[in-house]
Amino acid sequence: MPERAHRPPCGACAECGVRTMAVCAALADDEISALERIMTARRLGADETLVVEGETRKRVYSLTEGMLRLSIALPDGRRQITGFLLPGDYLGLADDEVYTASVEAVVPAALCSFPVREMDALIETYPRLKDRLFRFTRAALRQARENQVILGRLAPVEKLAAFLLALSRRMAENKLADNPVPLAMTRADIADYLGLTIETVSRSFTKLRNQGLIRLPDAHLVEIVDRRSLEAVAGTVA
Repeated sequence: MPERAHRPPCGACAECGVRTMAVCAALADDEISALERIMTARRLGADETLVVEGETRKRVYSLTEGMLRLSIALPDGRRQITGFLLPGDYLGLADDEVYTASVEAVVPAALCSFPVREMDALIETYPRLKDRLFRFTRAALRQARENQVILGRLAPVEKLAAFLLALSRRMAENKLADNPVPLAMTRADIADYLGLTIETVSRSFTKLRNQGLIRLPDAHLVEIVDRRSLEAVAGTVA
């Protein structure tokens, strides 16, 4: 292992707000120093790029604050946002030799950064880390299926309703406020995620608000007023 892996632990994990839900939750308090020794703190400003699609995968990341957006470049030059990461999420599971998506900060973000080779060695030392990452992988697969369902909706208002419900659910799973739902991303981000225009997204928000299903205290906050009816619009009511 490179010499830098043997530097003293930084002690950051003890103060981390996502300690119980991030990858480090797999390690006991007396083991966490091994992870800290290979960790580098990283901060991003809003819209700052972390990695670019096609770059060699050298590091993996755990998001501790803020929000990240993942996107791919389409042949015609447009972008398709493929997902949003929340505090506690792990970045790098779906990648092999290269990053399969570009990653940018939606708002100012903080991350723990780990060299791939050193993290792989640590996983072999602590099998619970491997189990934890397997759980993250299964969650990522569920989210990918959920994304397919959202994008498969025919009506824009159905897509938006499904998106809001999915985001609220993920917030709750990550022990974050799930209602009102904070929307750190812009309407343009939502449009590029749902495959719609900004104008269509805005009209869909207005329609859901006029139906009394949501409230919009401001541009970055959505209160779900009638979850059952919103689920009916999204087509997710059993």
